[in-house]
Amino acid sequence: MSSMIKIENLGKTYNQGSIEVCALKEVNLEINPGEFVAIIGPSGSGKSTLMNLMGCLDQPTVGDYILENVNVKTLDPNKLAEIRNRRIGFVFQSFNLLPRATALENVELPLLYGRIPNSREIALKALEKVGLAERAKHRPNELSGGERQRVAIARAIVNNPAIILADEPTGNLDSTNGEEILRIFNDLNAEGVTIILITHEKEIADRTKRIIAMKDGKMVSDTPTNRASEC
Repeated sequence: MSSMIKIENLGKTYNQGSIEVCALKEVNLEINPGEFVAIIGPSGSGKSTLMNLMGCLDQPTVGDYILENVNVKTLDPNKLAEIRNRRIGFVFQSFNLLPRATALENVELPLLYGRIPNSREIALKALEKVGLAERAKHRPNELSGGERQRVAIARAIVNNPAIILADEPTGNLDSTNGEEILRIFNDLNAEGVTIILITHEKEIADRTKRIIAMKDGKMVSDTPTNRASEC
């Protein structure tokens, strides 16, 4: 099986004034299609930097990121934007919903950017998939935190992406709503979507099938979880 993601000697350095900060150092990693992976580590471990690179939101200082057999550093900004819109779905801790738009309008946004026909109908189906069709006309301030995160997931999956990158998706939720979000991710993964979940919580990471641990910008371990044996 060809890797969906292949990372070779990846590094990222930021300049903060006259100081160089090495956020990521010599990371080597492969993720296959259909995996459910957690990237875990404390604040400052490099996990969010790694997610930004995998999501084509940033470029590495050194090394290679090969996504679906294409070296990302060879792509121009338009192609990178197309990949972000069509191949990768993003879910963030803070939901990142437009406050004045309805749930349906928020979900529809990636389709409008991509000029996809029948966008309203497709967006409604994505809301149905996360159990929120009846809340389609509500704005974010009329929804609970768990419902807002489900809207964000519907927006992430509306283009049928191959990969979902979720950055602390349960961080602002209580345990009941967190469970619901993890259940949705499990269902999506069962359908073949590759899911990469960034978290600092071990109990959340244990719900995935593989845990990659980061510390001080380096990958320190890569282990299957008990759930991996269920596959």
